[in-house]
Amino acid sequence: MNLDKFYEKAMDWILVMGPRILIAILVLFAGLWVIRILKKWTRKRIQKRAISSTLAPFLQSLIITILYILLILLLMQILGIQMTLFAAIIGGVTVALGLALSGTMQNFASGILILLLKPFRIGDNIVTQGQEGTVTAIEIFYTVITTFDNKIVIVPNSKLSNEIIINTSREGKRRMDIEFKVNYGIDIEKVRYIIAGIVKEDKDILSEPEPRIGISTLEPDGYKVMVNAWVKPHGFVDERMGLQEKIIDGIKKAGIKLPGMA
Repeated sequence: MNLDKFYEKAMDWILVMGPRILIAILVLFAGLWVIRILKKWTRKRIQKRAISSTLAPFLQSLIITILYILLILLLMQILGIQMTLFAAIIGGVTVALGLALSGTMQNFASGILILLLKPFRIGDNIVTQGQEGTVTAIEIFYTVITTFDNKIVIVPNSKLSNEIIINTSREGKRRMDIEFKVNYGIDIEKVRYIIAGIVKEDKDILSEPEPRIGISTLEPDGYKVMVNAWVKPHGFVDERMGLQEKIIDGIKKAGIKLPGMA
């Protein structure tokens, strides 16, 4: 008698669940086939858009993972599995992880924005968080900067996305300002002629925009001369030091004494 009831319930279950299981299997194979095609299509689209090599694998994995999750949820829906408890567990875990990793997730989101919007690229010289140097790596959670005195600075991406960044190399040229003081007894035209000759002979100084030489400030015991010259961003500090040495040497050779000179 019990066996008959068991067979009866089994048949009822098969009649109810059989079509669902069959449909779920068909949807599973169809879904896996679609995901495989979308995976290839996504890889091609990412390559065409020239997305960062750091971000590209992550984006592709994220998209494919989301598709697999959607496929699983669809199969559960077809099979009639109640997702209320499942959704509650996922929600609780998500909230707990969000609270525990709030700072990490902020760096993660900021890293995605930096890699997509590209306020700076690897090789750019930037000034941020009181540090100036060359960007050597952009990761999902942090950015690595090598300073000009060869220190490695690791900056969380949230700091870079929420605060000011000065990109000194994006435009491909940078203005160099040199200022020095001269006594009123020295003709400005003579000073300008000497400096113009030095600037013209310096091959590292760009001809466009044209260099400027003029009086920047008047003081009781003399005037200040400002030299504006454009150079390439990489090697800026070396060029500045070199040009200052050339200017002092040229002024000395012309017999002009700067304040403080013996």
